[in-house]
Amino acid sequence: MKQYRIDGGEVHSIADLYEQFNRELMAEQDWILGPTLDGLNDVLYRIDSEIRDGVPATFVWIDHAHSRDALGFDETQRWLNNKLAQPNSFNQRGIQSDLDELQQGIGKTYFEIILEIFAEHPLIELQLR
Repeated sequence: MKQYRIDGGEVHSIADLYEQFNRELMAEQDWILGPTLDGLNDVLYRIDSEIRDGVPATFVWIDHAHSRDALGFDETQRWLNNKLAQPNSFNQRGIQSDLDELQQGIGKTYFEIILEIFAEHPLIELQLR
């Protein structure tokens, strides 16, 4: 079984989270994962494939509560505003809608989005500790 460990106590921003992902997921690769949700999803599909080939995988996310706080409202708002500042790169209406929902208290935080991405990969066990 392959086990990946995310140290939530070291996550203070989205960039820190991707440092953790790169340390754990990209050590044997000749490229690094940029801070993109699509990129993370693609890497998790690779792990899905490895699991189907007989290599089970578990992610153990210790001190996830710290990560939940660090990747909460403020960091998510900053992330969405950065996307809005790049009008030629992102769907502005969609990003604005996400920001509006976040500010109304009904939108998802970055941490919640990450959990949703993991949930799309039921073969991968995610343990939040």
